[in-house]
Amino acid sequence: MSIDVVRKPLRADAARNVDKIITAARDCFREHGPEVPLQTIATTAGVGPATLFRNFADKEELVLAALNRRLRETVDPVIVDALSDIDPATGLMRVIEAIMAAASDDANLLGAVAGRRELLTGITGSLMDSLSVLLSRGQGQGTLRPDISMTDMFRLLAMLIGVVDTMEPGSDAWRRPVALIEDAIRAERPRRPLPAHVPLPASQLPGAAQLQNSSQFQHPPQYKGTRLS
Repeated sequence: MSIDVVRKPLRADAARNVDKIITAARDCFREHGPEVPLQTIATTAGVGPATLFRNFADKEELVLAALNRRLRETVDPVIVDALSDIDPATGLMRVIEAIMAAASDDANLLGAVAGRRELLTGITGSLMDSLSVLLSRGQGQGTLRPDISMTDMFRLLAMLIGVVDTMEPGSDAWRRPVALIEDAIRAERPRRPLPAHVPLPASQLPGAAQLQNSSQFQHPPQYKGTRLS
């Protein structure tokens, strides 16, 4: 299942240059952050600026190509497995987990298009189509709530992607909010504890350190009631 950004076929040497540039971009964004200059990426890739701009008009195009490759490598295989699974609800959650793991690992790439994440629509279209199939199958089996729409799923996924901004790059702090989303969309709430609480990074959120000193952050209350219908 390809989520490729449409590009003209390239000669072998040009394709190698594109591959080197995308690999360098992912490494540079991870090391230097979302403001890394394109010159640094070109130098790391071992190509000149002219070669970089011949293949990518601007930083946004390069970021989208790098994110697209990340989705192809890490999320597409999970989608294929999920679509062949007899349990579509579990498959859907595995896909969401794969998306969040990719988003966490490449948080600085996402940061480079912060405020313009509508740009991601072009590389996530077929992914959302697959989630729609899994949602429909899960609803048909009675394992997912029948009143959830794909609009709901799109917004829930956008909310989860926003979680990346509240944690350290590469952290798995996303697991707890993903579990909460699973509680919300399952027809029956899973009987399992939530993943571990991960503190907010005080360096990123003003006032986070003070907030986390409160007992509510240190020891969240345990929910013991029954699920409301």
